[in-house]
Amino acid sequence: MKGSGYGRHLVPVIVFLMISGCLDENISETSDDITSEEGIQKSYSVVAPVDTGINPYHIHFQVNQSLPQSFLDDFGVTLVCDLSQEGTWEERVEADRESCWDRITYNDTVYFSGTRIIGAMGEEGWSDTPILDDPDDGHGTAVTGAVIDANPDAVIFFLEGFDGVRRAAEHPMVDIITTSFGPIGSVPVSGIEDDTEYAVNVMGKIHTGACDNTASTCVQDATGGPPWSIGIAGFQEDGDRGKVMHCSGTAPDIVADWTQYLPDHDSIDGYHDTSGTSFATPRTAGVLSLVIQELRNQTNDYGSGTRNGSLITGELFSITNYEIRRSMEKASYFPEVTEYDPGANEGACQTGVPVSPVAPYTQTGWGVVDPTITQVIIDDLNGVSPLSDKDFDCEAYMDSIMAMREAYW
Repeated sequence: MKGSGYGRHLVPVIVFLMISGCLDENISETSDDITSEEGIQKSYSVVAPVDTGINPYHIHFQVNQSLPQSFLDDFGVTLVCDLSQEGTWEERVEADRESCWDRITYNDTVYFSGTRIIGAMGEEGWSDTPILDDPDDGHGTAVTGAVIDANPDAVIFFLEGFDGVRRAAEHPMVDIITTSFGPIGSVPVSGIEDDTEYAVNVMGKIHTGACDNTASTCVQDATGGPPWSIGIAGFQEDGDRGKVMHCSGTAPDIVADWTQYLPDHDSIDGYHDTSGTSFATPRTAGVLSLVIQELRNQTNDYGSGTRNGSLITGELFSITNYEIRRSMEKASYFPEVTEYDPGANEGACQTGVPVSPVAPYTQTGWGVVDPTITQVIIDDLNGVSPLSDKDFDCEAYMDSIMAMREAYW
């Protein structure tokens, strides 16, 4: 089931174990160095969207060079699909059924050549055609498009079906998991929190989770509320950067772009405007993956995933998931009230209001995260230009929200 076109998808209730939200230092280790087809070592970052499906035929995901075989071997790829390059979307899908789509099983990890997309089934029986976005629902394609817009070089490990969070968490080469589903209204029921806690606290990954598209608080939301997750609400980035969308979750960690122009799920080159925290969330994942990728490049770290407890491991240099999150919090910004344009409301919710110059964190959490702060985070983490904490009142308020989250979860 799903919500409105602007809403997050619903997820079945899962029985869960109440757990603490502190970061665990005993992190699993993972992959070896990666070499490109030209023999030049290159750094990658892997983002795992867990959603309805993906349209790998779209030009949004096409690249001139395939991923190196060494990377695919390390990743555990079992099937490579060479997708058709001629005809309509429907004609290409049908042309590839025998060689690709009808061959995929739950045990397969599939690479789509000519892209940076690797896919797998998060749960069996989710759709008639595994991994491919359903003709009636393009949510996963748009979600993945938002990741790529923020980091065009991100490697995607797409998990089809909402039970894919655990599979993404267990994969040693995944850096970030992004989820944009949950019950409408942030109904306080269990969902995916046990798997995201495992991903963050045990496996050392980052999890970005969508707060709801209603004004309900994010604290009790199973997707964005647990303290180990980065809960993300919506903010109108284009046209009127000073507007907060009040029909998205309150008390989030941060806010990100609410309305985006994203790829269609059933065409080769079509796009559409769409709105919601569903797309603000993967955009944030893309921003953080670019930070990881660039820091790995700077430190000659050619691995992927968490190694020795850190996401970036260079000579005499390492950075954990917590350090990246904390730098993001300090780098996020509060828009000026003068940026607000009441005539530029977009999307399903026409109730945007400016960010107040007094206690803006009560609306935005730590602030806005977008690609403009990528270099700021990098320079903070590599020591070029360390960031200071935010003002005491902001830090105290956000600490109080985190205390509520820790108490709830």
